[in-house]
Amino acid sequence: AIVLHVILISAQVSTTAGIPFIQVVTFGVFSEVQRGTMTSVDGVRGVWTGYVALRDVQAENEALKRELQTLQVRLQEERAQAQRAENFRQLLELRERAGVDTVAAEVIAGPATAEFRDMTIDKGSADGVARDMAVISPAGVVGRVILSSARAARVQMLTDLNAAAGAMIERTRAQGLIAGQGTALR
Repeated sequence: AIVLHVILISAQVSTTAGIPFIQVVTFGVFSEVQRGTMTSVDGVRGVWTGYVALRDVQAENEALKRELQTLQVRLQEERAQAQRAENFRQLLELRERAGVDTVAAEVIAGPATAEFRDMTIDKGSADGVARDMAVISPAGVVGRVILSSARAARVQMLTDLNAAAGAMIERTRAQGLIAGQGTALR
C-alpha cells in the first residue's frame, strides 16, 4: 500500500519542466530496456553480417590466389621471353663484332657426362656448319664442331677432358694452350 501511495503521489508531482515525475522515470526505465534490446540486436546482426562477409572474403581470397598463380606463371613466361630477346641481342652484337660470317644456333641436347662434354646444336652442313668450326657465344669460346649432319651438329665443349685450344692473353700477348678439365666453365 505504501509503494502504491508513493507511485500515486509521484504521478501528481511534476518536474521543473512541467512533465509528471512518474512519466520521466517510466520513460527512463523503458528507454534503457530499448537501448539494451537494440544493442543485443545490433550485436547479433554484426556477428551474422561478419560471418557472411567472411564467407564472401574467403571465396574472394581463393579467387585472388588463383589469379596470383596465373599472373606468376605469366610473369615467368615474360621473363623468359625477355631473357631470350636479350640473348638474341647479344648474339647480334657478337655477329657484328666478330667480323666474319656466323650462323646462329640453339642447343637442342646437352652433355651426357661431366667428363666428356659435348652438346648438339640445331644447325648442320645445310646451314654451312662444318667439322672443326669454332663455336662461340657472347661470353667467349664454347668449343668446336666435331660432327655435322644436314640439320644438326655435335659440339665438343672446351671443358671436355679431350678438348684444347690455342689462346693468347690480350694484355701481354703471351700465347698458350687451354685444355679442358671436365668441369663447367665459370
